[in-house]
Amino acid sequence: MTVTTRFAPSPTGFLHIGGARTALFNWLFARHHGGRYRLRIEDTDRERSTPEAIEAILAGLDWLGLDWDGDVVYQSANRERHAAVAQALLDKGLAYRCYCTPAELAEMREAAKAEGRPVRYDGRWRDRDPAEAPAGVDPVIRLKAPQEGETIIADAVQGEVRIANAQLDDMVMLRSDGTPTYMLSVVVDDHDMAITHVIRGDDHLTNAFRQTQLYNALDWDVPVFAHVPLLHGPDGAKLSKRHGALGIAAYRDMGYLPEAMRNYLLRLGWAHGDEEIISTAQAIEWFSLEAIGRSPSRFDFAKLENLNGHYMREADDARLLALILPGLGARLGHEIDATGRDRLLAGMDSLKQRAKTLIELSDNALFFVSPPDFPLENQKAAKLLAGDGAGLVSEAADRLADLETWEPQAMESLVREMAEQRGIGLGKIAQPLRAALTGSNVSPGIFEIMQILGREDSLERLSRATAGAASRET
Repeated sequence: MTVTTRFAPSPTGFLHIGGARTALFNWLFARHHGGRYRLRIEDTDRERSTPEAIEAILAGLDWLGLDWDGDVVYQSANRERHAAVAQALLDKGLAYRCYCTPAELAEMREAAKAEGRPVRYDGRWRDRDPAEAPAGVDPVIRLKAPQEGETIIADAVQGEVRIANAQLDDMVMLRSDGTPTYMLSVVVDDHDMAITHVIRGDDHLTNAFRQTQLYNALDWDVPVFAHVPLLHGPDGAKLSKRHGALGIAAYRDMGYLPEAMRNYLLRLGWAHGDEEIISTAQAIEWFSLEAIGRSPSRFDFAKLENLNGHYMREADDARLLALILPGLGARLGHEIDATGRDRLLAGMDSLKQRAKTLIELSDNALFFVSPPDFPLENQKAAKLLAGDGAGLVSEAADRLADLETWEPQAMESLVREMAEQRGIGLGKIAQPLRAALTGSNVSPGIFEIMQILGREDSLERLSRATAGAASRET
């Protein structure tokens, strides 16, 4: 048997974080077993399904690196097949036409509510002679479900779950207009795609009972079900937009790396001992359904940021440069030239140590391609140039201008000597220099920065900073 899983989103909105985790679990399980991972777009709701949503789903999966096997399956293309399966059950006496009017169904619902009973179809057309059908009513086709005994699911996550068949009514497979329902379409498509394991959110657990009955009626093998608990927010409440229930593209735009998102999503409900940092290769090797917990997991932005910071530090410098260049160019209104790219790449190893997202990295890198404007907007940096700060920068600039070699060690020795002569710590000079060079109070080492900027640009920035400070005092 070839293990085959599937991710089957409905294109009625973005690919949300819970859906992305479901896709990841299916992908990992298939890759772990050397099997196949399929993608099916359940677009039978034509009014709500949109091309834009489909594109967002495909782009989100592509960004996450969750490549699928074979072509994308569009459920709407299989309608005739779905209808044919319902007709086959009808021909075998395992399904029947129901001619209940909307008014009759509403009456059933109201009666059940009034008597405190679950709302279910009462089976009035189950064994009734079709010759009694009222004129002008297009029937639906219902499954003739078992009425006695139990339907049992050996769920790979939830364990054995069961329900009395008396609690389930005869579900509709084809609507009165001949279109298939979700329940029928899912079962037929999963069978035709040879899906062996259905891994999805536990909000589908009740659907699994009805789907199992349909599998049994068709004499098809029932796949292994694995229903994963849903995600909650940090406060334990159902995950919502205020907790981070956003489209996966939003996380990309917030500056997270796909490998960090994969690692974080993996740890939401799955564990391998105390391991927190888990590479994709390790995840494929270790992943199993038995390690999925039965309790909801809590989404936590702080943990995601810390994890992303780890992957930022591990990332290739050239790759990070390529990721931030478009944003930097957009902020400046022009493409970054070769000199700017060289500076960014030279400083990337230091820059990435301090950033937790690509947005932070871009913000911190801006000074390499755009000198700070004075007066500084950063108030902490501005304070460093107030009082004696500007004078110290001016004196340091004069001394640095005479350096024979523009090397970090030589620059540091010169500034350290200046500090000792003045009886102050190195930081008393280094911090104003940092503010003058970068416009910030936090940055990579200033002597490394000056080497990357070069003698001319560094001295120009120091001169502009002292000139700006002087103009404010007059």
